[in-house]
Amino acid sequence: MPESTVPVQESVGGEPTGRPVGHDGTRVEVAERPAWSVGAGGTALGVVLALLVLAVGVLGAVSDDAPVMVWLLGLGLLIALAVLTGISVISPGETLVVQLFGRYLGTVRRTGLVMTVPLSTKRRVSVRVRNFETSELKVNDADGNPINIAAIVVWQVADTARASFAVEDYDDFVSVQAESALRHVAMSHPYDGGDDVESLRGATELVSGEIATEVAARVAVAGVEVVEARISNLAYAPEIAQAMLQRQQAGAIIAARSRIVEGAVSMVEDALNRLESEGVVTLDDERRATMVSNLLVVLCGESRATPVVNAGSLYQ
Repeated sequence: MPESTVPVQESVGGEPTGRPVGHDGTRVEVAERPAWSVGAGGTALGVVLALLVLAVGVLGAVSDDAPVMVWLLGLGLLIALAVLTGISVISPGETLVVQLFGRYLGTVRRTGLVMTVPLSTKRRVSVRVRNFETSELKVNDADGNPINIAAIVVWQVADTARASFAVEDYDDFVSVQAESALRHVAMSHPYDGGDDVESLRGATELVSGEIATEVAARVAVAGVEVVEARISNLAYAPEIAQAMLQRQQAGAIIAARSRIVEGAVSMVEDALNRLESEGVVTLDDERRATMVSNLLVVLCGESRATPVVNAGSLYQ
């Protein structure tokens, strides 16, 4: 039977239910195999033999006493035509998918001057590494915030038979499936988060690996391998960009204030301990509280502190 790609459906009692089984049920009964071919030396020898038979036939045709040579002329023409139909030139990074009367015979991966099965149809399939950038997609992240995201996918045809016969157009198939995978991964992560959250902005390497794995699983049916995938554009949607920027600024301010207060408390503690340990001054609880308050105001305040000299007593 010729190779085919038939979608599998579930059935009950021998009758199809019309429900597709999904990705796991995709059946592709074709795989790449080598086709018969000879290199430049064999091709040249075949051409020379065909030309010799053709030359003998021509010489016999012009001779009146050798009618058999007319048959040699026809045979030479047929052989030469058959040999010429099997000759191709394959560049590095290209392959030749060979079919004979619709049946897949195999793939020729050798380069240069090649002769394969005569009277066959041949299709060139590139196995060079390619890359493309998805269109900018607008999706909701795991927190429900609309974001704009795009990715660059680097891929290569690994199985030329599946790329030719398993899908209608493998270029378009890879493009559509890559955008679908990118959308799925973007919706499973928040745009931004803490240190313990795998966010799109914070865990770029991890997210890129997930995108590559997701795309590879979706395009395997087309005989395509994914080399890598990287996020090329990531931003909040314009309608919420300003609000998200304010939230990020507020978070940064809170983090900075927390660090300042932590450092100020440590400095005040060190100052009081040194004053008491070196006997510079003896402070009761009220004076200690006053000094702590004054030092914290000076250390944590944004504006420059203005000292006030108290000439009297603290209790006046």
